[in-house]
This record gives sequence, structure tokens and C-alpha cells, in this order.
Amino acid sequence: MEIPDPHQLSRRERQIMDLFFQHGELSAQAVQEQLPDAPGYATVRSLLRILEEKGHLSHSKSGRQFIYRPVAGVEKVKHQRLNHLLRTFFGGSISEAVAAFIQDPDNDLRPEELEELDKIIREARDK
Repeated sequence: MEIPDPHQLSRRERQIMDLFFQHGELSAQAVQEQLPDAPGYATVRSLLRILEEKGHLSHSKSGRQFIYRPVAGVEKVKHQRLNHLLRTFFGGSISEAVAAFIQDPDNDLRPEELEELDKIIREARDK
């Protein structure tokens, strides 16, 4: 299944999708309560309808409420976004991306994180 392009979303639509990836299913009211500088309820409902039309959300009815959920799981979206980032900024090179992250002085990797990375690399070599 092809995931709709997240880059075709407005800033507010991305904020809403981030909420769904954090929480799973949400009602329009729950979305409105969790959005920073939330727009009115009618605007939130319109945004949810638009996201559904774009193929990012689906809904079911629970009593009088619509409950929305992302069409694609967070793992699938995470991989799609990571692949886009790799192609866009690193020419598809995982090693360049990892090196850029590790060598950035603002990223203070803890020893256990470095050990985990080392373990992942060793496992990849053994495949």
C-alpha cells in the first residue's frame, strides 16, 4: 500500500498527524484539546475530513462521535520519512547520515547509545 506523501500536508495537518502517531485513535474533540493554539471545533473537523480525503485517516462511528485513526501504521510512515530524508540530504547514504548525526557536537550520545549502535552494526555485519 502506498502511503500518501506527508510533504503534501500543511503545518497544521502535520501537527494533527503527529497526534495520531502518538496516540493512535482520536476524536475531533481530543484532537482539538491537544493541538497547540487550537482552532475552533468546526475547523478541526474540516481538517480531519481533508486528511481523510487525502488518504491519511479513516474513521468509524462510536455513538455520536467519529473516531479517527491513521491509515498507515507509525512504523511504515517512519520508514517512508526516513528514506525521504536519506535521499534528500544524504544521497541515500545511511553511513553519511549516521556520521553526520554522531559527529554533530550538539548530539551528546550516552555510552549505552554508542554500545547499542555498535551492537546493531555487528548484527548487520553477521547477516
